[in-house]
Order: sequence, then C-alpha cells, then structure tokens
Amino acid sequence: MSETSAVPDTTSPSANATNGAVDAAAAAPGQARERNARVEVVQAPAQGDSSGEEEEEEDAQEDIEDSQILEDLPDETEDIDLNHSRLNSASVDKLGLPRFREHLKRLCLRQNLISHIDPAVFTPLTELEDLDLYDNKIKHVGTAFNSLAKLTSLDLSYNLFKHIPEELELHLSSLKTIYFVQNKISHIRNLSGLAATLRSIELGGNRIRKIEGLEALVNLEELWLGKNKITRLENLSTLKKLRILSIQSNRITKIEGLEELENLEELLLSHNGIPRIEGLEKNLKLRMLDLGNNFIERLENVSHLTQLEELWINDNKITTLQDVEQQLKHIQTLETIYLERNPVQATEGSAYRRKLILMLPQLQQLDATYVKQV
Repeated sequence: MSETSAVPDTTSPSANATNGAVDAAAAAPGQARERNARVEVVQAPAQGDSSGEEEEEEDAQEDIEDSQILEDLPDETEDIDLNHSRLNSASVDKLGLPRFREHLKRLCLRQNLISHIDPAVFTPLTELEDLDLYDNKIKHVGTAFNSLAKLTSLDLSYNLFKHIPEELELHLSSLKTIYFVQNKISHIRNLSGLAATLRSIELGGNRIRKIEGLEALVNLEELWLGKNKITRLENLSTLKKLRILSIQSNRITKIEGLEELENLEELLLSHNGIPRIEGLEKNLKLRMLDLGNNFIERLENVSHLTQLEELWINDNKITTLQDVEQQLKHIQTLETIYLERNPVQATEGSAYRRKLILMLPQLQQLDATYVKQV
C-alpha cells in the first residue's frame, strides 16, 4: 500500500494489465532475446513547405519505411510491440506480419491510427495469444479475427465500437480476457458463446444502462463496469465464480442482488448514490469493500465480514464514530480503512485519528497514512 493511496480508479487498469513487450535490450539472453522485439518507429518532422515532387518522394520513402520496420526481425519472433508508432491501416498492411505466422504469440499495436482490420494481415496469425489494439480508431473487426482460435487476451479499449462484435463469440474459442474500455457500447451482448473460457471482461467508460447478457458466463471471475449509466444491481445470480465486481461511477442507489455471489472478494461501488450499507449478508469472502463517495450516514451491516482487509467509506455523510468499534474491532484481517472527508472528521478534529487507532489496533493504514506500530 502506498502512503499516499488514492480512491481507486473508476475503471480497471486495463493499460497495466496489458504491459508492453520486453525491450530487446532487456530481454533474456540468447534465443529469447531474438524472439521479443519492441520496434521504435521514428519519423523526422517536415521542415518548411514541400513541392509536389518532394511530397511524392516523401510518400515513397514512407512506403519503404513501413515495409522495412520489421525487416530485421527473424521469422521466429514471438512478441512484437509497435506501441505509439503512428501506424495507420495502410501501414499495418505493409509490415509483413504474415511472415511471423508460425511463431508470433503477442502483438501490440496500441496508440496508433488504425481504423480498419485487414483479414489478409490477421487471418494467418493463428498462433497469436495476445492482441492489443488499445487506442486506435476501429469500429468493426469483420472476419479478421476468425482464425485466431488460440487468442486468450484481446484489448479493444479506446476505439469506436458501438457494440461487442458477434464474431468474437463465434470464433475466439480460447478467449479469457476482453477489454472494451471507453468505447460507445450501450448494451452487453454477444458474449454467451464465450461462456466456457471467459474469465474477465472490462466494459468501463461506455454507455451501458443495464446489467444484462451475462447469465451464461458461469466461469466469469472479474466484471468491470465502472463509469457507465447503470441504475441497478441485477442479473448477476448465475455468476457464482465472480471474485471482483466493479461498478464505480454509475447511478446505483441500493446494494442488492448479490446474494448468490458467495465467492466475491472485491466489491467496488464508489461514486454512486447509495444511502445505506446492506445486502451483503452472503458475501462472507469480501476482502475489499469500496463505498467511497456515496450518501451513507452510518457504518452498519459489515460486522459479519470477518475476512475484510480494506474498507473505503470516505466522502460520505457519517457523523459519528460510535458504530466503528462494534462493527470492525473484531475483524483481525482489517488493515486499511478510509473514513476521511466525512462530517465526523471535522467534528472530532485532532482526536479523529487517535480515537480510530485506539478503537482498531489492527489497522496498518488510516486514510492515506500508515499507522505507526507501537
């Protein structure tokens, strides 16, 4: 835990979950070094005005550069990272990616200018396991991914999708993780065909108003729906393996519908409109409960959560510490509590911190500061 920890993000760290490939200089020695490559594409800025002839020469030079970017990599390369390389759809077509078809397992094309996915480029890459197209301009995938039966992770965050492509459930039979952060998706659909393999889906930052279309995903372990327009916790009862449920920054006004989620370990409901802690009677495995930035007036109905490690209840309307000891003192696993920016902090003044530490001697962190162990 950081000494200056902040309220969790409203969406999961998709960007952190899909790290860049190992830089060639830092890769393992020998053969492993050759199979992992991060390619830097450097284009010199234009100087002054160019005549038509000069522009044609520059275009020709760019064509040559696109086709030569991966020229020095061996056919056995397993990992290619072309992050933030100013590549457009035409540039990708000229990279010669099909040459790596027998070995390529991870391809990163994040933060580029790609708008079209060419089947001729992607169909041959049948060994691909991880495909990262974060932050491009893609609206459709068409048939480009239909042969990627070994793909386990797909990141299409920060693109222009209005719906989850049905091609995914029809053809990506090994898919475990999907990221669709910050698109324009309004309905959760076209996922049932992935029920056997899908473990995590990130749909934060979209236009979703209702939790739906998830009933078949009985193996799902992580569901990220932060920063949408969801008004109710519903249609979750079949997700019995769910460990993480994040619905931060929505329009939830009541904690309900979680009775069947007995394996839930992390529940993130900050930045909603919840006035009361309730509905957690069956969620005995909760380790983290985030209810920051709501309208909660009293700390209640958490005393049975004896595996709780972190409780975030900052920025609410709690006016007294009288419930803290009875609700939390016996929870020996509790290490962190955020209670700052409630009215009680101002009411107690300088005694606020001292009283909480005396009530909860097991604490290691109170708000953003570590507790000194005596």
